[in-house]
Amino acid sequence: MAGHSKWANIQHRKGRQDEKRGAAFSKIAKEITVAAKMGGGDLNFNPRLRVAVDKAKGVNMPKDKIDTAIKKGTGELDGVDYVEVRYEGYGLGGAAIMVDCLTDNKVRTVAEVRHAFAKFGGNMGSDGCVAFQFKHCGQMIFAPGTDEAALMDAAIEAGAEDVSSNDDGSIEVITAPNDYMAVKDALEAAGFKPEFGEVTMKPEGENEFVGEDAVRMQKLLDALENLDDVQEIYTTAVMDE
Repeated sequence: MAGHSKWANIQHRKGRQDEKRGAAFSKIAKEITVAAKMGGGDLNFNPRLRVAVDKAKGVNMPKDKIDTAIKKGTGELDGVDYVEVRYEGYGLGGAAIMVDCLTDNKVRTVAEVRHAFAKFGGNMGSDGCVAFQFKHCGQMIFAPGTDEAALMDAAIEAGAEDVSSNDDGSIEVITAPNDYMAVKDALEAAGFKPEFGEVTMKPEGENEFVGEDAVRMQKLLDALENLDDVQEIYTTAVMDE
């Protein structure tokens, strides 16, 4: 996201997530189940599960739903056997898009993703065609007005990889993926609570869209996001609100 619009875009994204909270519960439950299946149900020894549960708590997902999803992953309850798949492609103007899915039917999922790309002006590419444009990392955004010097000292001490300020006054902290929760916990203990945080594929560059192009690009992203099997979408596209 562009420095001048980082904060606005984060707020916009949070608003959209709040509007789709019911769908978010379903997607996060899938992620919790897969994380528990891969690394066990103990949050202390499963960083991916900790991140997923933290995300669930961030949207006020009920504890019983979290516990049920964990038990499905560990085999204590029956559940669907999901596999992870990633699709890559391009939106308007060559903007890069990566789509992470959890599915029990890859044939169905790839057909739905390809259809969404084609219907809204994009096209699906081959594996790896845009992955090099993203960095796998933990990302936290702190509100404008945060004490940058104090946050930087705390972040460096906690093991963060990078701290940078944006033109709008917000501050970004980057971590290694597996260090995200430890750094987040340390910063919150020091009095710094991020407004937004996740383990993500952070775009290394941007394609900024305005006006009608922004509307068209958003329709493509919405179409992908609304697919049941889609968990996360990463893109170099930035829509000017």
